[in-house]
Amino acid sequence: MSSDEPTAEESRPERRDDGLDLAKALTRASARSGGPARKKPRSGPRRATGSRVSGSHPDERDPQLLEATLSRLVGDYGWELDLRMQGVFGRWPELVGDEVAAHCTPESFAEGKLVVRTDSTAWATQLKLLAPTVVRRLNEQLGHGTVVLIEVIGPNLPTWKKGLRSARDGRGPRDTYG
Repeated sequence: MSSDEPTAEESRPERRDDGLDLAKALTRASARSGGPARKKPRSGPRRATGSRVSGSHPDERDPQLLEATLSRLVGDYGWELDLRMQGVFGRWPELVGDEVAAHCTPESFAEGKLVVRTDSTAWATQLKLLAPTVVRRLNEQLGHGTVVLIEVIGPNLPTWKKGLRSARDGRGPRDTYG
């Protein structure tokens, strides 16, 4: 060996006790060898370039609030109107008043028609007169044009179609005395 060439100890960089030199050496060695095989990034938020990143911001993997999950479920299946109508059925006394609600109950809703049953023919007549007001109030709660028509049905009355003195194709009970 000639005295002009540095020895192995002299060619090494200065060694530090803090471990930084070891980390740098490992980084240089892995960069020369191509580095460890990289895994595909997990799903998560995307950058503008399209690559996934992980971070402290919420994403679809996080636990979701029940309200948000139910809202998405209701929207996906189109249950908004059905739930609002069930809310109307539950709040019927509040919407029409206690006196009217004591004698009238909603039975069904389909295609803009609300069917309401009354407990007497007098209340059926009264509700027919109140129908435009009730439709307006319901549409304020549900959205314009949701309820188009209120069909009023009277009470369930006894039928005269069966029995000892019934006649087939008859006109029903009539005054036969006189």
